[in-house]
Amino acid sequence: MLYFTSDTHFADPRVLRIDRRPFSNMAEHDAALIATWNAVVATGDEIWHLGDFARGTQEQVEALLAQLNGTKHLIIGNNDPISTQVAAGWASVQHYAELRLNEQLFVLCHYPFRTWNQMGKKSIDLHGHSHGKLTPQPRQFDVGVDAQGLRPRLLEEIVSSKRTKPTGTR
Repeated sequence: MLYFTSDTHFADPRVLRIDRRPFSNMAEHDAALIATWNAVVATGDEIWHLGDFARGTQEQVEALLAQLNGTKHLIIGNNDPISTQVAAGWASVQHYAELRLNEQLFVLCHYPFRTWNQMGKKSIDLHGHSHGKLTPQPRQFDVGVDAQGLRPRLLEEIVSSKRTKPTGTR
């Protein structure tokens, strides 16, 4: 199975205040996101994390990665320090990727694009960064945990989901 997620912000206390996630502290936040990840993603699955994974030392990030199921790929986000980027446990690390699955092109980046490669040929943009607050364009999907029920999602779930304008937009 193929999963996508973004913006977990493990060990980053700012996320409790800025995004108003429903946890009283980081230990509770991180434990819940780890449990949810592992309830969804099996050991043999593949998961792409589209940025803002975690803060901490390289050893702390590696310990976290060891707790999470799946073959993990990182698309680097603006809150991914070098310790996250170089941690053992990633199958790949890059700023941008393109995947072709069943003749469909998927463009992966932490940041949402206004335009993207082969947009006119119905390619799909998967991104994070906006924490569910950005009104998407057609064929553009925020895979971040704030937009996806605090859990990784199957590609099929993401692209078939009904999207509405985020709360607070006109």
